[in-house]
Amino acid sequence: MRRFLDPQAVSRLGPLEIVARSVVEGSISGLHKSPFHGFSVEFTEYREYSPGDDLRTFDWKAYARTDRTYVKLFEEETNLKAHVLLDASRSMEYRSGGAQLSKLDCARYLAASLAYLLVRQRDSVGLVVLGGGIQRWIPPRGGAGHLHDLLGALEEVRTADATGLAPSLHRLADGIKTRGLVILLSDLLDDPAAVRGALRHFRHNRHEVVVLHVLDPAELRFPFTGLCNFRDMETGQRVELQPQVFREEYLAAMEGFTSGYRRFASESAMDYEVVDTAVPFDRWLAGYLHRRMARD
Repeated sequence: MRRFLDPQAVSRLGPLEIVARSVVEGSISGLHKSPFHGFSVEFTEYREYSPGDDLRTFDWKAYARTDRTYVKLFEEETNLKAHVLLDASRSMEYRSGGAQLSKLDCARYLAASLAYLLVRQRDSVGLVVLGGGIQRWIPPRGGAGHLHDLLGALEEVRTADATGLAPSLHRLADGIKTRGLVILLSDLLDDPAAVRGALRHFRHNRHEVVVLHVLDPAELRFPFTGLCNFRDMETGQRVELQPQVFREEYLAAMEGFTSGYRRFASESAMDYEVVDTAVPFDRWLAGYLHRRMARD
């Protein structure tokens, strides 16, 4: 078993599934509604028979009642193509004393568990590693062998100094041709307006978008005391200050940061969740999937 797929965590996720809420494109029978019509699972409507229609869809009962020829249209259920986008910028390495894991490791565990769940339900999943551009792009596929490759790729992730999150997301939105599910795991420490514009690009292309905002408890609660020296993990810039002087201002800024994304996601029909790395990742993921299934 690869490092970031924890067997105990997987067992605690039990029968939970990731079901797409919007219409997706795919090719095999699965959990998700497809825009392509065929002879399959769920009846949608009638239309008049035309020469060449599949006679298996001919409604003989309607013909007997009305003396008119109708065929039934069905909406098949199909597999999902999902892309897990992992932010590997240097800031993701941060871990305070109150965290279970660094932000990057928490995101890698979540990515591995999500990939496992998607493959288990016969969906296709790919991985994109971001940081100073697109570091790695593994297209979606299914199967145990592909899952093993994704888990290996998660172990090989190395962080980059620059973020460049928004341009990379725009490039991906242009490059992913099949609509499906896009899951972003990031601390979102980039220009919020630019990132929101890039996420909107995915929605414009009719992808379903889930944003998992991975933050350390120290970032969320700013518990520092005494004279502290803070260093920007991406630029190396340092500043020395008394944190208690700025705590209220910082917490208000952080609340504005997260609530701005939450409001944007609600308006754009996206999922947005803050992942607190003080919480065990499997407990957090189980809670999120329960909430998601309850909303469906």
